[in-house]
Amino acid sequence: MVYVRDDGVFDASIEKIWKYIQDPESHQHESILSQKVLEQKGNTMKIRAEIAGPQGKAEETWQMRMDPPFGFELQVLEGPTKGSKQSHTYVPMGNKTKVIVVGDFHRQGASDEEIRKGTLGYFEQVFNEDNAALKDF
Repeated sequence: MVYVRDDGVFDASIEKIWKYIQDPESHQHESILSQKVLEQKGNTMKIRAEIAGPQGKAEETWQMRMDPPFGFELQVLEGPTKGSKQSHTYVPMGNKTKVIVVGDFHRQGASDEEIRKGTLGYFEQVFNEDNAALKDF
């Protein structure tokens, strides 16, 4: 497991971000090819996702616990990154919102440095995708 922390500031209010996160038509990422909610109990969902990763397409099962509007936690239950856990915390700053992402990450067959570099690259990509999508949301 590799601990990774990252943060950034979205050009959107926390209310706008939370509405965007809950809109599957708008909230899309290149690396997440498909998602299907398998089960939902309260604020916790079990999701099957097809992802595009360093070794090609893979399927994962996630457990996601939402804590509106302050963030969410995601744990990978099955797949190449099984055991990875991350927490996204949103901090309101008026018309902007800081996001802080922390977690322990694992990827089968990868070194600690590959995991750290890949995770930070993924975070940068999804942050840029989200920030761009929020402008038109």
